[in-house]
Amino acid sequence: MDKSSVLFSSNTSNTQKDWIKDTLGVKEVERFETYLGLPTMVGRAKYQSFAYLKDKVWKKLQGWKGKLLSRAGKEILIKAVAQSIPIYTMGVFLLPGKLSQSKRKEGMGFRDLRAFNLAMLAKQGWRMMQNPESLIYQCFKHRYFPRYNLLEAGDSTNSSYVWKSLMAAMPILKQGSCWRVENGASISVMYDKWIVNHPTCKVLHPPEEQEWEWRVSDLIDPNLRCWDRELIWNKFHEEMLRQSVGFP
Repeated sequence: MDKSSVLFSSNTSNTQKDWIKDTLGVKEVERFETYLGLPTMVGRAKYQSFAYLKDKVWKKLQGWKGKLLSRAGKEILIKAVAQSIPIYTMGVFLLPGKLSQSKRKEGMGFRDLRAFNLAMLAKQGWRMMQNPESLIYQCFKHRYFPRYNLLEAGDSTNSSYVWKSLMAAMPILKQGSCWRVENGASISVMYDKWIVNHPTCKVLHPPEEQEWEWRVSDLIDPNLRCWDRELIWNKFHEEMLRQSVGFP
């Protein structure tokens, strides 16, 4: 436990601090610099928090200056090695826009770095959606979307930067995802994409007032476990019926 330490929030009493430290046998620190190579706290000065990435990339590039490599060879090295340096970080955090700019503007000079960063974060979001029993999903759900699913979650003023980064990639997931209907309890009839064969995957007809809160499960007969054809026929456009539930 010599390497273990604990950081307390400002509302933790001294009595609680002493009890935790004595019980666990750990020391108290004012802040953690990094954990697994990532910054543990990201404040307003985000560029400073991630400037180490730029330093690592430039250090790698400087080491190649003395090598007899063609321009094409150097470009391959940059793509294969230097661009791989920030990948781990980009899967957790949204890098400041300044780091995505040209070298003249103090960025890292890589093309489309922002798009790649968002793609990495979207991949993390997709992994979480596929593993709802994972610890990270359960922690986020308890704090940020206790009554919804991840696609329905939103940002908040007091959220962590990890969560804000994940929310920045949500439009990518929402644009490319479509629900697979099972019991339909988690799927909103009006807001979610669930009609696989429709161009927009969504219901487009103007809803009646009560339909805004409907779930797809409301369109399924609970006894027969099949679509409630009469209800759907009265509410949906005929073309929508063919594409959604396979009505003849």
